[in-house]
Amino acid sequence: MTPTTDRTHRPTALPPLDLDRLPALTAALAARAPAHDRDASFPAEGVALVHEAGLLTATVATRHGGPGAGLADTARILRALGAGDPAVALVAAMTLFVHAAEARTPAWPATVYGDLLAESAAGPALVNVLRVEPELGSPIRGGLPATTARRDGGHWLLTGRKMYSTGAIGLSRMLVFARTEPGDGEPVRVGTFIVRADSPGLTVEPTWDHVGLRASRSDDVVLDSVPVPADDVIGLTEPGDTPGARPDPVTGAWNALALTALYLGVAGAARDWLTGFLHERVPTALGAPLATLPRFQSAVGEIETALIGADTLVDALAARVDAGDPQAVEQAGVAKVLGTRAAITAVDQALTLTGNHGLTHANPLQRHYRDVLCSRVHTPQDDSVLTAAGRAALARRCTSAASNPPPSKGN
Repeated sequence: MTPTTDRTHRPTALPPLDLDRLPALTAALAARAPAHDRDASFPAEGVALVHEAGLLTATVATRHGGPGAGLADTARILRALGAGDPAVALVAAMTLFVHAAEARTPAWPATVYGDLLAESAAGPALVNVLRVEPELGSPIRGGLPATTARRDGGHWLLTGRKMYSTGAIGLSRMLVFARTEPGDGEPVRVGTFIVRADSPGLTVEPTWDHVGLRASRSDDVVLDSVPVPADDVIGLTEPGDTPGARPDPVTGAWNALALTALYLGVAGAARDWLTGFLHERVPTALGAPLATLPRFQSAVGEIETALIGADTLVDALAARVDAGDPQAVEQAGVAKVLGTRAAITAVDQALTLTGNHGLTHANPLQRHYRDVLCSRVHTPQDDSVLTAAGRAALARRCTSAASNPPPSKGN
């Protein structure tokens, strides 16, 4: 990539995006994934490989010297990374989403984003938005954050706790959703404060102990009067009825489709292990691989059909979102429900077919199953999508009935 100049006039040369490296990168991540899962250790070397391939900065806008990758390419990237190590994929996804949002709607202070790009040129610079809190849960369902920002001269002082902070120990920047403390007649406002990970008063507590995505290190972040320069804030506004935690529709579509692609990558890895196992497993009584039996061929066909359908749906909608299709944006949540259900069902079916072998720690299928179950926790969650889809369908029926009343009966 040719060195360019960002808005702060500092030269940047981001790693060139090399999508041809995805198959090799998937294999390299997969080789390390079992150890990181076993130890629940952060996969720093995997993140470094993703950076070297230009994937962490794939969505940086062309005006900043980046490739300007859209949602379709991002889904492709995360599917491949998810097949190798979904913890690496999820950490990378958070950074990709931040750069993509800035590419669509510039909101960062220019010098602060320039600093991030300069760091990204030199090595992995991970970013994540920290919103979830113990009392609040996910703010997408409403409510003010308990994390507060208090003015102190030329700084904000942030105090609070964030949980489920993916990749916390490896982050360079934390985008902390918080509310200001009222004072001198000033109203409460909410916004996203750009916090450097090495700031005084910031602590990462190792609380992450889930069965899946163990290496993502989605630990708690505790802020105790953490100083943030007064201008290092994104979108500081009065909260109104719904605070600024709810993403805009396009951002929501990116999250839904790209993360679904990630978990379809996990399911694809499970399918690949299953087909290898069925070729290698030769019961004495049969004298031939299990892959030769029609029962197993049909079962694998069920898995393959479901995954092809889900992959095709995600890719098609992602391309339409890139093209500016508002209907595709609206349908992204439904695609997440269908895609994640297909992914979970596929891995579950693989476990059913392999029995004890699939649940043995030495084989990756049990890890794929634990990891793919995590697809359920990401927003939009199934209940929200299904309720919205049901209301929309019912509303269409009411509108149709009102526009086309039945003919009156004559005497």
